[in-house]
Amino acid sequence: MTSSAMTSGTKNSKGRMPQAFRRVGVAAVAVTLLAGVAAPGVATAADTEVGRDRPELQEAMQAFVDSGSTGVQLRVHDQRGEWAGSAGVRKLGEAAKPPTNGRFRVGSVTKTFTATVVLQLVAEGTLGLDSTVAGYLPQFGLDRRITVRMLLQHTSGVFNHTGDFDADGKYVPGVLWRDKEWVNYRFHTYEPEELVRLALSKPAKFEPGTNWSYSNTNYVLARLLIEKVTGHSYAEEMQRRILRPLGLSGTVAPTTQSEIPGPHAHAYYRYEEAGQQKTVDVSRQNPSWISSGGDMISTTQDLHKFFSALQGGRLLPAALLAEMRTPHPKSGDYRYGLGLFVQDLSCGVTVLQHNGGVQGYGTLMYSTPDGSKTLTASVNYVDDVPMSVAGTFPKNVQRLIDVEFCGGQPMD
Repeated sequence: MTSSAMTSGTKNSKGRMPQAFRRVGVAAVAVTLLAGVAAPGVATAADTEVGRDRPELQEAMQAFVDSGSTGVQLRVHDQRGEWAGSAGVRKLGEAAKPPTNGRFRVGSVTKTFTATVVLQLVAEGTLGLDSTVAGYLPQFGLDRRITVRMLLQHTSGVFNHTGDFDADGKYVPGVLWRDKEWVNYRFHTYEPEELVRLALSKPAKFEPGTNWSYSNTNYVLARLLIEKVTGHSYAEEMQRRILRPLGLSGTVAPTTQSEIPGPHAHAYYRYEEAGQQKTVDVSRQNPSWISSGGDMISTTQDLHKFFSALQGGRLLPAALLAEMRTPHPKSGDYRYGLGLFVQDLSCGVTVLQHNGGVQGYGTLMYSTPDGSKTLTASVNYVDDVPMSVAGTFPKNVQRLIDVEFCGGQPMD
């Protein structure tokens, strides 16, 4: 991931790649794998837990591998039941394919979990959705017009601490997240307050509520809100409210934990040093630089359980779920509500989604509004600064969504 996450893995309704994906997305999928990898390492090896009768899904996974991704794990739940498969390799230089329910870094999918906890607190009356954030977190001197709702829908105007563009189109860097400097610094611990203060040291993007701009800092502030009003850590509240009740045993909110516990596919980062290309395994990293905007680890099965439960009305009252699904007008074609995107496919189907990414991992999470059909996936790859084949990633995601939600019908 660059500065945030793969916020929208497919093109929007007008066929453009969302700005958030271009700037802060995970689409840095390398054209080729690490030099010298044996041939078996790049061959697709699809497997299913429920049956081997979904060749269209196997072919869609293969497309990612053919485009340079090292591996894919995919899970769908639909009218035909559950299907899970994997393709490619779990680790460069080895032939073993990714586990079909291995763990991975989910990036900005974390935002949907975070938003759900905040909305549960709203449902309980502990937080006010339209209350000023400064009233809860006075230590930052926030603009008193910024509300809890604005954090969740990215309309606060707060600068993105992972880097953003100013009004003149000039890139303003934030915390380290790429290149050799990040690789060498990837186990550093950032405190959430440190990230917020970094963001607030930059000019606001716009006056609160007047525009829309994807900012990871909004969700760091949401984390601090959760901790302030509950008196418990973000990870404790996530466990108590979502992970434990839903039995999401493969999901963790690591905050500073560098290891990925359990079986997992590996992620890589490539950079140049002294004129030579170096590729480093970055599966282990301290994700505190992104905090609650993207630090969680999960599995395709757990993401299915979570998103199906959320869309099925098991985690939020109907009124707040409706708020979550209502896009802010200023989000335009991105159609962002409170912690998720609303996407109208050209075949007439509406899906809810939030994708995500951290260096070398891309995550997909889609559902129909009733939660009866879900698609969750992880793509692992070799990341790099130029995002080598960024154009192929949304195309492959679009094909996958086309197959599962549109029955193979063409999408614009």
